[in-house]
Amino acid sequence: MTSQRHAQATRRTFLARATAAAAIPVTAGLFAGRAEAADATDLPDYAAIPSASLGPALNAQGYYVGQIKGNLYWVTDGYYQAMFLTTRQGVVLVDAPPTIGRNLLRAIEEVTQANGRPSTVTHLVYSHSHADHIGASVIFGKDVVRIGHAETRTLLRRDGDPNRPAPTVTFDDRYVLRVGGERLELTYHGPNHSPDNIFVYAPDQETLMVADVIYPGWVPFTNLAVSQDIPGWVGAHDVAMNYPWKTLVGGHLGRLGVRADGHLQRQYIADLEASTRDAMATVDPTPFFQKYGPAGNGWAIFKTYLNAVAQQAAAPVVAKYTGTLAAADVYTVDNAFTMLESLRIDSGLLGPFGIHP
Repeated sequence: MTSQRHAQATRRTFLARATAAAAIPVTAGLFAGRAEAADATDLPDYAAIPSASLGPALNAQGYYVGQIKGNLYWVTDGYYQAMFLTTRQGVVLVDAPPTIGRNLLRAIEEVTQANGRPSTVTHLVYSHSHADHIGASVIFGKDVVRIGHAETRTLLRRDGDPNRPAPTVTFDDRYVLRVGGERLELTYHGPNHSPDNIFVYAPDQETLMVADVIYPGWVPFTNLAVSQDIPGWVGAHDVAMNYPWKTLVGGHLGRLGVRADGHLQRQYIADLEASTRDAMATVDPTPFFQKYGPAGNGWAIFKTYLNAVAQQAAAPVVAKYTGTLAAADVYTVDNAFTMLESLRIDSGLLGPFGIHP
């Protein structure tokens, strides 16, 4: 057995054992070389994940592929998601997350062998430029037609990442992709998670894919999805809910979304904002200025005061959503901190750092 085949077999054996041992999705080799370095006894404990937040079990190769409706399918490794249409002329893939990697090819082959359609990926749509969602684009070769927002091409040309070739077809506001009797509507509603993040709607299948906005069954990833435009990201929830979708592909984690997931996350965001505003109005900044001001340590004042506000803001939100949204206790403090910074910087609620009397 070659070293490459041995490595692949080892990874698949590890995945099969891990999948059999737990209901939690596992990606083989995701943190290759680091797994044994961490002592699990030193890691923090978190609340149990609600069963409704978990997706379907992965196969021995570390992925799940399923039908959404008609010729529209999705694939996940439990951490990321992609979506694809099988058509009479080939496959239209939306995103190519590197953690799924070549399992995308296996999933597509599995589906097309069953439905008798061509397995070649002819078109690859980029939801946005971030490497964690399209970093496996390179495996589809040079001939695939890559489609994305105009800003996506600008950002990818700047980044110069060979794993993320820039799109050859771009649009500014709206683009309708028709391939082999199937259709996707690509629309740009302004910056949100990233400057170029688009909405991908499959009208015949009543399915919307928008990455890094709504996280079905979970709280948003750290710092409100590490979004670059927080007001735009918050507003993107309303944009998403204005589409008449029944199924949501959120780009992350292990399950699809339904409309109740969108309503629930909007409520989480509203509660987080309300709690953050209350904490800004009630946390006394005096002790932070008294302790660090005489030494002239302005950053210590900012850090300790803002952290105290975020902690107070997060506490009631964590209490409300633990058991309802997975990882409410993991990321809500970080999300509160980002909400606080957005309220200060974007909304002008500067608190003790406002206009000097």
